Amino acid sequence: MGGFFGITSREDCILDVYFGTDYHSHLGTRRGGIACYDDETGFQREIHNIENAPFRTKFEGIAGKMTGTAAIGCISDMDPQPLLFRSVMGTYAITTVGMINNMEEIIDLVLKGSHGHLEAKTGGRINQTELVAALISEKDDLVEGIRYAQETIDGTTTILVLKEGGNIVAARDLLGRLPVRIGIGQNSTAAAFESYTLTKMGYEEQRDLGPGEIVELSPDGVTQLVAPGEKMKICAFLWSYYGYPTTNYEGVNVELMRYENGRILARNDIASGFDISEIDYVGGMPDSGTPHAIGYSNETHLPFGRAFIKYTPTWARSFMPTTQAERAKVAKMKQIPVVELIKDKNLLFVDDSIVRGTQLQETVEFLQDNGAKSVHMRSACPPLMYACKYLNFSRNRSDMDLLCRRIVTELEGQEGLKHLDEYADGTTERGKKMRKAIAEKMGFDSLEFQTLEGVVSAIGIDKCKLCTYCWTGEE
Repeated sequence: MGGFFGITSREDCILDVYFGTDYHSHLGTRRGGIACYDDETGFQREIHNIENAPFRTKFEGIAGKMTGTAAIGCISDMDPQPLLFRSVMGTYAITTVGMINNMEEIIDLVLKGSHGHLEAKTGGRINQTELVAALISEKDDLVEGIRYAQETIDGTTTILVLKEGGNIVAARDLLGRLPVRIGIGQNSTAAAFESYTLTKMGYEEQRDLGPGEIVELSPDGVTQLVAPGEKMKICAFLWSYYGYPTTNYEGVNVELMRYENGRILARNDIASGFDISEIDYVGGMPDSGTPHAIGYSNETHLPFGRAFIKYTPTWARSFMPTTQAERAKVAKMKQIPVVELIKDKNLLFVDDSIVRGTQLQETVEFLQDNGAKSVHMRSACPPLMYACKYLNFSRNRSDMDLLCRRIVTELEGQEGLKHLDEYADGTTERGKKMRKAIAEKMGFDSLEFQTLEGVVSAIGIDKCKLCTYCWTGEE
């Protein structure tokens, strides 16, 4: 995924941007960067690899190295950012969040049009942010260039540009799949991906940018450059998994959504005839599954228990290593059992989602090895049937990376792909077969998923304003 935080101020703001960017560290694991502008020094930039150490440690002491009254910082799950460019529009720093599906088409367009060149990485890959900047440079005006870039890209692109002079241009992607929140401070203005970072840094939250809206931030406030569009498709998965619990998207708090989602999941179980009286403890797969499990526990009045604890003081996040073997090993080493809550107990766990299923299977084996009598699994979102083509929210590059898609093809071959909507529905024969097959493969005693209607209801925003592509394939 990725996240960003930016400030334009009348005073030095490097330290605030450092902390504000660090608050976005849950959104990416590859690169972190800060670019700033000062009237005396001009532009400065630092980028660090954060795969094996958090953003905070790599940028500690940054206030003594950089100075600026305006700065943008980013957490990137892909390319090094922010980038600095000198163009007909002047010098500027840029950071982007999103995903470009038509990279080769755009590369050809840029190279044939300019007869210039783009820096290539191993395998000929191009930095996505550099490609966005190249598209912007096709036009004579920054705003016109941003619009041109967003309209040319198949995918999603949200952009922050730090201009010469210290103003910041913020552009939310055309369908608002990603959030941009604006905050107003004393002689300063800020933009952030995660809303809570603004209040933590002393800003009064003003509003979310609308889909496709472009604004310019100055120390004196916000100037709208392009009005928002009417159609919005914000990513529903932000609430289910990626968003930090204290943040709000479109006025809906992530933590509260997850409580409600768990309650709905519990009501669905009861309505289906699942006997909850046999369950000793309800638990969440840490960390993002925990609030969904709390909601389930509150609704059923079953005791909530943490049957195992993640040892996080020294271990990196389990999805940080680049290979599946490393991720699995780290995940295993982090899990410390509370045997008294596992041995001879019937456990029900709620996870935020079931993607590849590898680590989940190992967790169930871990619980069984520690004496669990039974393990029932619930997913807080519907079956993931389509690899996201709008946001870089996981390492999946193919639909077949997804556990549910693999099981469907194992059950019915290519014919099954014609009936994914039935497989997603737990009340159909196909849906029941898929759940049974996954449960047997993973070692669960039972498995169920949240319904699409349930997750939409928990968010509380009209379905037409939510992107649910990863579950439904609907664009």
